[in-house]
Amino acid sequence: MRNLRDMTYDDLASEARRLEEKPYRAEQLFAWIYQRRAVDIDEMTDISKAFRARLKEEFFIGGGNVLEVRKAADGTRKFLTELEDGARIESVLIPETDRLTLCVSSQAGCALGCRFCMTGMAGFTRNLNLSELTNQVFSAIKILDEGEKLTNIVLMGMGEPLNNFDNVLKFTKILTAPRGFGFSHNKVTLSTAGLVPGIKKLGEESNINLAVSLNATTDEVRDRIMPINKKYPLSELIPALRSYPLKGKRHITIEYVVLKDVNDSIEDAKRLVRLLHGLPCKINLIPFNAFPGAAFKSPETERVLRIHDFLKEAGFVVIVRSSKGSEIQAACGQLKGWYEAKGA
Repeated sequence: MRNLRDMTYDDLASEARRLEEKPYRAEQLFAWIYQRRAVDIDEMTDISKAFRARLKEEFFIGGGNVLEVRKAADGTRKFLTELEDGARIESVLIPETDRLTLCVSSQAGCALGCRFCMTGMAGFTRNLNLSELTNQVFSAIKILDEGEKLTNIVLMGMGEPLNNFDNVLKFTKILTAPRGFGFSHNKVTLSTAGLVPGIKKLGEESNINLAVSLNATTDEVRDRIMPINKKYPLSELIPALRSYPLKGKRHITIEYVVLKDVNDSIEDAKRLVRLLHGLPCKINLIPFNAFPGAAFKSPETERVLRIHDFLKEAGFVVIVRSSKGSEIQAACGQLKGWYEAKGA
């Protein structure tokens, strides 16, 4: 049996042809799956009973099992999902004044081993398939409060999206398809630790937003906190960003996790200005959210604000991202770690 949520529009069209159905059946199925959010083939009432019966012989509509949902005082919600093979992933709903963003995981675990990331420290299990990506959106929609609407999707959860390129690309196309979830391309963002070939390929095949987890201004520091830098150093990463296709007023988001006494000096800020000079970008300063066993400490607020002011005076759009949902283990990998630590 195959999960209909693992199928793109082209896949559905191919199946319709194989089953000797009219081409419009693919449009009906696609709309039922993603717009009407059907959870059972029998819900598809504008499809004949005979065709539904044939579909049920080969297909089903399935989702992951949400084990835990936590809501913080600031409205942040995090949910932990158990997949069919027992792997567990996290997703986070992040409310802001003018948007409601869902942070999606692309892998169960992560192989990159960034030393400030709890997911990276836990290791890698596997890539998520298409239904496991889309099911995070369906699960988030289920827990929305009355009147709420998802406005943005960010692939910034567990895993490196560019290491699951094919499934992630299919997912983003479903997110932005008018008959799919219907998000605008500029409301979908993929965050990478800096996989240069993947960045180039993404620029060729998609026009969603790009965010890059930079976090250091020298190879020596970046090698230490992000091992991927040994393969794709700054001398390769920054040129890849400069050549990334940006239409209109679009920009790249530079994410900079601020670690106490590691990358929080004015000298770091000066090097960051030089690295990013002329690149259409905005900078998110993210004070490190410390977790048990972390090798780093949260930075002093004064030092974060000093970096912010320096970058702003240099002409950059720069935002200090406040920590959301700290009391519900909202940082990547924390809820999974808490849930498993209690023996569940």
